[in-house]
Amino acid sequence: TYPRPYRGVLRAAVAVCRADGLRGLQKGLAAGLLYQGLMNGVRFYCYSHAEDAGWTGDPGGTVAAGAVAGAVGAIVGSPAYLVKTHLQAQTLSAMAVGHQHNHESISSAFRSIYQQHGVVGLWRGVTGAVPRVAVGSAVQLATFASAKDWVCERQWFSKGSWAAVLAGGMVSGVAVAVTMTPFDVISTRLYNQPVDADGSGKLYRGFLDCVLQISSKEGLLGLYKGIGAVYLRLGPHTVLSLFFWDKLRNM
Repeated sequence: TYPRPYRGVLRAAVAVCRADGLRGLQKGLAAGLLYQGLMNGVRFYCYSHAEDAGWTGDPGGTVAAGAVAGAVGAIVGSPAYLVKTHLQAQTLSAMAVGHQHNHESISSAFRSIYQQHGVVGLWRGVTGAVPRVAVGSAVQLATFASAKDWVCERQWFSKGSWAAVLAGGMVSGVAVAVTMTPFDVISTRLYNQPVDADGSGKLYRGFLDCVLQISSKEGLLGLYKGIGAVYLRLGPHTVLSLFFWDKLRNM
């Protein structure tokens, strides 16, 4: 009962190129790089300290350390993720899906949000970001460590080899995409929704309200919208980020 300009990953890529050109596929890149630098910098820093302190050696330690590190990283990087979401959603009115914030650039987006809603407005949607990154980080780091050790124990690859690191990253990428997609959908809705003058969301009151509305109106599978695109992003991202993180720590 509503227009669907984006039907699958390939059709979405074609639709974006037609509406915004090839550069449209890189919308929000600067904000995305800022977010990844802040979030992953803090996340890997906190997790490395937990490993050095020996906390990850306890039962469930990798999961707990990954979750806490992810939550801290999400809080620090939330303003950049907010702006990234706004910028990536912007397009021609005929192709627009969701609210259009119409920012001219990353700097004007930060300035506009701050002027309208103050410092608190920059962290709008953080209630969706914290569980998203906490769950994703816990699954990513725990499955990476376990998968890497498992392939070495089976003597498929030698311990410390680049192949073992890549194998662990590939397994981790699948696990992250499956567990993180519902939280991706929720956080995107919370970040991109229109707001009142006091900064309250017009569509969703918060994390739980968003879950309930999506489940009731779109079904449980509505929480897995875009899982193909999520994996195409998170798969290579997980493999490369964990590979470089592991190698740089060894250096």
